[in-house]
Amino acid sequence: MSLKISHLTVYENNNSINDQESPLISNFSITVNKGDILTLMGPSGSGKSTLLSVIAGFINPDFSYTGEIYLAEKPLNGIKPENRKIGILFQDDLLFPHLSIIENLMVALPNAIKGEQRRETALKALQHVNLQQLADNSPLQVSGGQKARVGVLRLLLAEPNAVLLDEPFSKLDSSLRSEFREWVYSVLKERELPTILVTHDSEDSPSCATTLHWPWGQKELTNA
Repeated sequence: MSLKISHLTVYENNNSINDQESPLISNFSITVNKGDILTLMGPSGSGKSTLLSVIAGFINPDFSYTGEIYLAEKPLNGIKPENRKIGILFQDDLLFPHLSIIENLMVALPNAIKGEQRRETALKALQHVNLQQLADNSPLQVSGGQKARVGVLRLLLAEPNAVLLDEPFSKLDSSLRSEFREWVYSVLKERELPTILVTHDSEDSPSCATTLHWPWGQKELTNA
């Protein structure tokens, strides 16, 4: 299972000739193999989050792109976001406030899981991280660290084949940040999911990751 980006170029759609000559992302190619983490670091506005949106299929109408994206050798161009099997974790947890914690998890479960089995599956996930006591609480009633863990559980319950992380640790207290990110990386490694991490903080990147700095051609292998 690998995530492959081939000759990707992203333009801003403002009909400017100069922007067509100087795209936001130019001829970017990379392959992230199963269990590997690619870290993207660069200044704001350099196209990191836009790249994740393109991969996930949520590209803003202000942008267009050329190039190909593959997951497990299957082309994703033209595939709806919900059918791409790519999980995304943002800096905001994006839990639904009108649903309980366990209902937030149940929403992510594949349709093949039916009836009471949906609640049982979600409850087992909460038990795995010792949060079962919060099952019927509102997201508004739990801490930031707890919501962050629920957000990861929801992503994993959707059974993605690849994961995109967009500054997922930036809003956590320093006392929680290190422990949480190590847990996230261990789970992704265990499941052998190809992962792309966008961050401004070099400490967020695990030692095993490959790091790309702006411009994209400058590649730093932190662990070959």
